[in-house]
Amino acid sequence: MKQIVNTDKAPAAIGPYSQAIEVNGMVFTSGQLPLNPATGAFPEGIAEQTRQSLTNVKAILEQAGLTMDSVVKTTVFLSDMNNFGAMNEVYATFFSEGSFPARSAVEVARLPKDALVEIEAVAAK
Repeated sequence: MKQIVNTDKAPAAIGPYSQAIEVNGMVFTSGQLPLNPATGAFPEGIAEQTRQSLTNVKAILEQAGLTMDSVVKTTVFLSDMNNFGAMNEVYATFFSEGSFPARSAVEVARLPKDALVEIEAVAAK
C-alpha cells in the first residue's frame, strides 16, 4: 500500500506531488531544492545549496523512520557541471564511509527557481 510521507522540516510541495511516497518498504523522495523550509530562501553557493537540499532529503527520510544510510540511489541535478566537485565534497559528508548509495549526476538546462542543485533519493527500509 502506498503511503505519503510529509514533514514540515522540509519544504512543502508546491504542486501536485508529495515530498515522498513509501511503498513496499521503499521510500522515493521528490527532488529537493535547496529551500530553507523556515524562510523559503536559498542559501548562496553550490556548497550550501547542496547542504540544504540534502538536509531536506534527510528530514523527509527521518519522518519515514529512516536515515541517510538507508539511501540506495540518488539523482543529483546540477545547473552547471563545473559545480560537481564542490557538490561532491558536501554530498560525501551526508553518508557513512563505505555505505555510499548508487548515484547519477546530470547537468540540466535549468532548475526551478534557478537553483544550482536539486537532489532526489530512493531509500530502503
